[in-house]
Amino acid sequence: MSTSTLEVSQAPVRTTAATKFVALKGDYGTGDFVMHRGGILKEVVIAYESWGTLSNNHDNVVLVFGGLSPSAHACSSEQDPSKGWWEYMIGPGKPIDTDKYYVICVNTLGSCFGSTSPSSINPDTNQAYGLDFPDLSIEDVAKSAHHALQDLGIDHLHTVVGSSMGGMSSLAYALMYPDEVDHFVTISAATRALPFTIAVRSLQREIIRCDPAFNNGQYAQDEEPTSGMVLARKLGLMSYRAAEEWHQRFNRARVSAERKSDDRFGIEFEVESYLDYNAHKFVKTFDANSYLYLSRAMDLFDVADHGGSVNAGLAKIQAKNTLVIGVETDILFPVHQQREIADGIKKAGRPVEYVQLDSINGHDSFLVDEEHFAPVIREFFERNFNN
Repeated sequence: MSTSTLEVSQAPVRTTAATKFVALKGDYGTGDFVMHRGGILKEVVIAYESWGTLSNNHDNVVLVFGGLSPSAHACSSEQDPSKGWWEYMIGPGKPIDTDKYYVICVNTLGSCFGSTSPSSINPDTNQAYGLDFPDLSIEDVAKSAHHALQDLGIDHLHTVVGSSMGGMSSLAYALMYPDEVDHFVTISAATRALPFTIAVRSLQREIIRCDPAFNNGQYAQDEEPTSGMVLARKLGLMSYRAAEEWHQRFNRARVSAERKSDDRFGIEFEVESYLDYNAHKFVKTFDANSYLYLSRAMDLFDVADHGGSVNAGLAKIQAKNTLVIGVETDILFPVHQQREIADGIKKAGRPVEYVQLDSINGHDSFLVDEEHFAPVIREFFERNFNN
């Protein structure tokens, strides 16, 4: 199943040859997309990629939500053979087997990889939205994916799966559309943000906004707040991995003499070099306003908004089977938050499996630790293929 790429009036976006787009029809028969916390978006476009073959009765669809920074390019394809952000997980014969499932990965509403975002053109002003973009919520992310699937003729999911912010999005999807989800997988997510994670992301946003080039969100495409984004990303990278991994990978190793700068307080250690390289690499591909909106959406999300308490919200999930995965070294979404999800679903009388992994890679484990994650995901999908 495929759709043709739409010509959309957006600022330049970073997509792949395999990226497709769907223009949402909006709410209540209009072209308007009503946001969860107020505000309206017009002419909303969602970017996505897909792999595998849609079954005749549409019963093999797996919807994948990514974290804050990925595009829809979760794995390679004939259209784009470049490595995807979840390459080891999705594909023929892999844990999420595209020989069996039709897998769709949506680019998050608000992201800068093709979906409508702060860098998109506001049809009312013919200028980029910037900070005029409405308040974004995780519920908006779930709703936009749901609208996109509906417009593609898909009204039921075999499984919705997500990790990190994508885990929050999959959680929102499962409780907002309970009758349309058979199975549910959430990885390193949470029912709501902890004070520590709010503090980290708040500081990242402040660093970006303090960059003079930020210009209240009205920066030109070639004058983005690079310095602020680099520092914010470095802080993020520190929280994505675990201290023991930093120790084992870098210890106190120094950079070579030829790589040292003349700056007295410049890079001296390999761990500094790692942060600097990866932060600069990231800011070349990601928009500052998108970073602000997506980051804040995670802070605002609270399952208790969907019933008065976390357990009441989780009780709305009707999946036949749920898999919750946590990582012992994750400091952003610690394992007690994963247990809260599993316990809440169990209290509601629904089947749930909780798996706690001892990966050394911290919050980002799901991206890099194939050894621990692949067997767990594979077993879940194989067990539930005909269920």
